Amino acid sequence: MSPRLVSLTLALWLAAGAPAVAQTEPHAWLYGPWSGGIAPPDPGQKATACLASPTVIVTRDIVLHQTLLEPLYQQRIVETVRAVPDGVEIRFRPAPARPSLGPQAGFGCPDPNVLRIKREPDGSVTFPGCLGFPAPLISCLAR
Repeated sequence: MSPRLVSLTLALWLAAGAPAVAQTEPHAWLYGPWSGGIAPPDPGQKATACLASPTVIVTRDIVLHQTLLEPLYQQRIVETVRAVPDGVEIRFRPAPARPSLGPQAGFGCPDPNVLRIKREPDGSVTFPGCLGFPAPLISCLAR
């Protein structure tokens, strides 16, 4: 997915006031754009700059993320989500093999189809054990 298409989709989503979310969805608090993760987030970054190039975007059914080596967002389709004591665990639909492009770009987690997200006391989130995202992420919508 091209960065321009992601920005347009995100702008439309935000302009619509973000859809109402049922309280039964354990990852509803994650919806929206996040910055940081690959490198520490800039605490002084303005919301407009954050929204222009988020590192991770979470929706009900899809998680988009940037990597250091891929210019386009990687897209993972959510299969299941379960609440854990300090966050959520997202299980993705297995990604198709990409032999011509090298190994599947992902979060760098031990299981490429599982992303554990820890909610930190300061409002940031971390992806424990995921080498591709060693730094915390902060919400662009909380700025």
